Amino acid sequence: MQFQTGDTWTQGGQTFRLYAVQSCIRGTTFTNAAGIRRDCGEASIAYFAALIKDAKPRCTALAKSGSLIFAVCAAHIGAQTLDLGTILITQGFAFAATDPHGKPVDFQYAVAEGDAQKSRRGLWASPDLPHPSAMLRSAYQ
Repeated sequence: MQFQTGDTWTQGGQTFRLYAVQSCIRGTTFTNAAGIRRDCGEASIAYFAALIKDAKPRCTALAKSGSLIFAVCAAHIGAQTLDLGTILITQGFAFAATDPHGKPVDFQYAVAEGDAQKSRRGLWASPDLPHPSAMLRSAYQ
């Protein structure tokens, strides 16, 4: 398995992306709790890879766009089965993807993101978090 971003990976010659999840963009930076500037995309990838390694999620393909397969994944954490996207977003290492107008693709993910932001979990603890959805929207305008 090879990770391209904190929401996209290649396995068995196929590229998968978590549906309705947006990770930090590589090359953007944030300031961590120690006051050190870090690559936000790399932080998303590190958390995503660790979660995949530890939880060994099972994924289901939802749709295909070109060579990209959009998927949802279920991870076993203790006795619970949880949605991988929800875990990433709730812990503050990914975000709810939005459409070009800024509306969330998945409302539950938007609620999870708001909770992570309010609680300042994960990347939200940074005073200068580069929110990827806002960056992507401005790039398309």
